[in-house]
Amino acid sequence: MSKKVLMQGNQAVAEAALVAGMKVCAGYPITPSTEVVELLSRKLPAHGGRFIQMEDEIASIGTIIGASAAGKKAMTATSGPGFSLMQELLGYAAMVEIPIVIYNAQRVGPSTGGATKPQQGDIMQTKWGSHGESPRIALCPSSVEEAYNLTITAFNLSEKYMVPVVILADEILAHIRESITIPEPDSFEIINRRTDAPPQEEYLPYKVDNTGIPILPPLGGGYRYNISGMIHGDRGFPDLAPETIDYCIKRINNKLKKYYDDIVMVEKMEEEGSKIAVLAYGSTARPAKGAVRMAIENGIKVDFIRPITIWPFPEREVREIARRVDKILVPEMNFEGQVAGLVRQTIEGEAEVVQLNKISGLPFYVEEIYNQIIKIDRGEK
Repeated sequence: MSKKVLMQGNQAVAEAALVAGMKVCAGYPITPSTEVVELLSRKLPAHGGRFIQMEDEIASIGTIIGASAAGKKAMTATSGPGFSLMQELLGYAAMVEIPIVIYNAQRVGPSTGGATKPQQGDIMQTKWGSHGESPRIALCPSSVEEAYNLTITAFNLSEKYMVPVVILADEILAHIRESITIPEPDSFEIINRRTDAPPQEEYLPYKVDNTGIPILPPLGGGYRYNISGMIHGDRGFPDLAPETIDYCIKRINNKLKKYYDDIVMVEKMEEEGSKIAVLAYGSTARPAKGAVRMAIENGIKVDFIRPITIWPFPEREVREIARRVDKILVPEMNFEGQVAGLVRQTIEGEAEVVQLNKISGLPFYVEEIYNQIIKIDRGEK
């Protein structure tokens, strides 16, 4: 039977990770994500798992990669400065196709920045912070209940596609408390990585079938194989032949494109005859949706789209919106307009993209976004 509880965002992530079957959490305290590791340090032993306090964030991500390679679902929790330190090993996990989950409660940056203030400044870093090009999934919840549900989804996607998954929250979502409905744990679909490997004498760790996903049995569990952050072929050993480089990079990146429909999630509200759309994500989607509703109540037709999956970016859905409207307003808590830039790149001039950026460490208010909608509707700059 489902139950209704008052829960903080960080608590929701920790509780959901336990439901997903996470057995190892390694972390280093950092505001505003610390409550995740605090709660898991207390609760994991009772669930047959272990929390390990590491000396820094590099050691934290290294530990969860090792735990996952040994067959355990593993995660860490951090914020901007710690996430920066994790970038090399995030690329390593993507390259060797070891599933991990990282919770990043974004805060004001750069550098130490403002530990207790929200920002949405890590969007591009999540995809491009590691050198080279490698796959990862990023999910952006906008409520405490969604943070709970998307944490389970993060583990499922990570295990299913053997890829790192980042949950991109921010200080607002990390610390807000809301009443949420939690279903019975056994009502969730829990996905585990494949175990149907061929016998050892026939086994090649990176030889894939038509799914494109490797089967990597737990290291130490009987199978012997090599994993390497260098370019590798089916055997897992370094191989810098041009055809192997081409094959390896294409294979690890194309697997997310192949499963776009399963991975990419958006929320949409469409009004017939709209000329304006608002695209917002994460905690900013909350006041943005309120502003859209206010505009509709006052006779302005406005579409709304919320990317729940930020990476891979929902290009198809954004293009569909661009064909319906003349202008797309993108409010976000960063300086450059990181997602606005992605929208511009995606729609290739089919609609005008209007940025609304806020970097004061304060959240958006409904009126700020609503007033910008009015300006666009009136043709004002």
